[in-house]
Amino acid sequence: MPAVSPNDLRIAVGDLTFHVRSWSDQGYPIVLLHGLSSSAQTWNLVAPLLTPEFRIIAIDERGHGQSDRPDLGYDLATFVSDVEGITAALGLERFALVGQSWGGHVALEYAIQHPDAVSHLVLVDGGFSDMQSREGLTWEIAEKQLTPPDIRMPLPAFVERIRQRWGAGYSDDVRDAILGNVSIDARGVIHPNLPREHHMQLARAIWDHRASLLFDKVRCPTLVVPAESSEAASNPERQRSRRRAIALAEQRLPRGKILWMRDTHHDVQLHRPVELANAIASLVR
Repeated sequence: MPAVSPNDLRIAVGDLTFHVRSWSDQGYPIVLLHGLSSSAQTWNLVAPLLTPEFRIIAIDERGHGQSDRPDLGYDLATFVSDVEGITAALGLERFALVGQSWGGHVALEYAIQHPDAVSHLVLVDGGFSDMQSREGLTWEIAEKQLTPPDIRMPLPAFVERIRQRWGAGYSDDVRDAILGNVSIDARGVIHPNLPREHHMQLARAIWDHRASLLFDKVRCPTLVVPAESSEAASNPERQRSRRRAIALAEQRLPRGKILWMRDTHHDVQLHRPVELANAIASLVR
């Protein structure tokens, strides 16, 4: 991996200050949005692979990472507005937009609302799900599925959990990127940066977002990158639902392409950074 150190910027938008990681000031700009309860650091493995050809910017969204944590604004419309304010402050008039998981929903909505600003759109295992279209799935069921686990534990135990989950894909770089999603108190105990209340407000926003009904409004070239883990077959109904969602994206996106990442974790940017970086670069080129 290229030895590229990011610059950590503080961007003021209204009453809030956002943390932004900039890996390069050269080339065509690509803006990266992370997932729910995640952070800009999850792009640490992809971003260096895209420089210096592209100007790479990763945002810590409100309540996440090192950005401010206000009490209000945990809804899709506000997150879209935050991206607008941050990109304007950075002087970006036109750029490619990449969103992973929850960030995919923000990216999709942003591309629809600002078609002249987004030249290319990449949805990385997110932004294409339409939970309300799943047969038999109610918000009460989805709410339980989307409730975050309790991660309050000593740092060594948390690192060991990362090691076990990632198996052969574990590395110090993966560990450090994931640790960027959380805080560590004076006793060495892990805590989520995003409180459960705000997490569930964003989970409800995912439930309310009818992505499949919006695909035909996207004007720019779009790459959808779904991940399918080796355990996917153990839940055949969920697997079928995801494949239906991808089929709808392929059918309805006017300029869409699909790139499946098989045997891959949800955090594609950490598990398959080279393939993902190559796919993003090819689209934007």
